[in-house]
Amino acid sequence: MSVRAAVALLAGLLFLQQAGAADSTVQTLLLWPAGAPGAPASGGDEAVRITEQGEHVVSNVHRPSLAIYLPTKKIATGIAVVVVPGGGHRELWMDHEGYNIAKFLNTQGIAAFVLKYRLARAPGSTYTIEGDALADLKRALRTVRARAADWSVDPRKVGVIGFSAGGQLAVLAATRFDAGDANAADAIEKQGSRPDFAALVYPGTWPDLKFAADTPPMFLLCGGDDRPEVIAGITRTYLSLHELKVAAELHLYDRVAHGFGLRAGNKGPIAAWPRQFVDWIGPTVAAH
Repeated sequence: MSVRAAVALLAGLLFLQQAGAADSTVQTLLLWPAGAPGAPASGGDEAVRITEQGEHVVSNVHRPSLAIYLPTKKIATGIAVVVVPGGGHRELWMDHEGYNIAKFLNTQGIAAFVLKYRLARAPGSTYTIEGDALADLKRALRTVRARAADWSVDPRKVGVIGFSAGGQLAVLAATRFDAGDANAADAIEKQGSRPDFAALVYPGTWPDLKFAADTPPMFLLCGGDDRPEVIAGITRTYLSLHELKVAAELHLYDRVAHGFGLRAGNKGPIAAWPRQFVDWIGPTVAAH
């Protein structure tokens, strides 16, 4: 790693020391202000538990939303990333797979939008991954494009990064997108849902993924000590993209397990992955 890259990474990590929950000054935007399709009118408030390490874990999500993190205008690149935390579709680990990512991206001039989505595998849930959680992510991508001018974002540079279950949603978004509905009364629904790039971080597997020549470029990473099915799945994804000549980059970190995300305590080569992701984004969006 160059001295310049090391300094940038250190600055970002120091910025994360006080990350914790979403800042009170951060705007939260409901994806469907009048209520998400199929969501109960009175599902109750979101529940938050705090782990022994002080991390925030959210459940009981019925009103999907985005937490909006914008870089200073002086360093803004016009690139935007929807950040999708994981949690097995039962809960959402909002810090190391959400807010920490957004804050680091802001230090690199990248706008970030942390998604809270409906949880298909929570106890008693009537939601589905494809019908509801994926719909929330698609709506998030459309929303960022529809509000691009407000947030100084280039609508042709809107991507997604997902972790674990969030990575599963990210790959579904990258393979099941649409161009939007030009006749929709809702201006947001006129926007396309295809991410311009996708990062899958130790993503959950999906049985019937179908990649094509118009699949967006992908940044793929997981640990070598992750579950065998995760390693096999992310490797198959890379090989499929390579065969189709879709731009892709794969990182497998030796002696690293599932769920590392972005924590100030990450040590060794794995601590550098956010910098590698940012270094990958610039040339990728420029070429596509």
